[in-house]
Amino acid sequence: MRLPGNSPAAVSRAGIAIAAVGAAFVLGAIMMLALGANPFIGYKALFTGAFGNREHLADTAVKAMPLLLVGTGICISFRARVINIGGEGQIVAGALLATVTALALPGPPPVVLVPLVLLAGIVGGAAWGAIPGALKAYLGVNEILSTIMLNIVAVQVMNYLLRGPLIDPHEVGARIPQTRRLSPNADLPILLHGTRLHLGVVVALVAAIAAWVFLWRTTTGYRLRAAGANKDAARYAGIAVKRMTTLALTASGAMCGLAGAVLVFGSESHRFVTDGSATGFTGSAGFNGIVAALFGGLHPLLTIPASLLFGGLLVGANAMQRSVQIPVALVIAVNGLVVVFVAASVTLRERVTARFESIRRARPRSEVAE
Repeated sequence: MRLPGNSPAAVSRAGIAIAAVGAAFVLGAIMMLALGANPFIGYKALFTGAFGNREHLADTAVKAMPLLLVGTGICISFRARVINIGGEGQIVAGALLATVTALALPGPPPVVLVPLVLLAGIVGGAAWGAIPGALKAYLGVNEILSTIMLNIVAVQVMNYLLRGPLIDPHEVGARIPQTRRLSPNADLPILLHGTRLHLGVVVALVAAIAAWVFLWRTTTGYRLRAAGANKDAARYAGIAVKRMTTLALTASGAMCGLAGAVLVFGSESHRFVTDGSATGFTGSAGFNGIVAALFGGLHPLLTIPASLLFGGLLVGANAMQRSVQIPVALVIAVNGLVVVFVAASVTLRERVTARFESIRRARPRSEVAE
């Protein structure tokens, strides 16, 4: 079984990604010094706040969960050379269908209702992802534009439902956009007593592993990757390229929709609540998940540690702010620098991969066999 990370090219790509994060931290340290803060104390607080004890690790894992699910979806769509920028909308769509399911069927026991709401989230996200997938495959509509526009549509649908048909009856006067407390039978079980670690973290890990199996151990996954690698050759081989394109965005949306369901039923309030914007509910997971996928080399398994890293940055940022008394804007800037440097390193990593591939092809067959 060949896993990622056991080749010189993989090691070089990992080194470049780590160097990109390091460069972002160095620049962030310079910014802290300019504000009179000690960067060593600040970064120590950041990592202690994210990984310092059992509770902090649990918070980091919970924060990383939607990033991992979205990142896994991005890995799937990328293999078909389709770019999914619609994670925010797909998270909302999955959350809405899962919420409606729980409201309509509050009675089944947890062993039935928990899988049911998670499945509803998958279906909702998959349906929202299938729309731009079909538009791309059969009408040639640019998937970047369509997924971004569908993000806006999803937010407006969410606001209408949470301020109208789904609003908590006790909040009609205040008009707080939230549902009533959902059925306790749909709550995701807590895995570690005294922490926020819930079943959704395990679900995300299983989903990432399942995506790897799908892409590299199934015939359909091979066809999807072949369609992305060379559409003309794939058509010549009898692969339905349009169907694979649609499938890629559908599967990507399904992962994002699952994240939406887990965000609702793994939350402390156990209700769907927002401030009227997508980020008020998703916490920008639809975009941060893209960065986690890029940092993980667009591989589902490597996206697991990448998501934990970025989840830790988000959790530890508050501790860093309290420790060195820096403005919130600087904390956001440091996270943004990590995003920029990681995204900028993608081209360099692709060049490294191409270089190693050319060297491998140039080697004599006897050496390759060894």
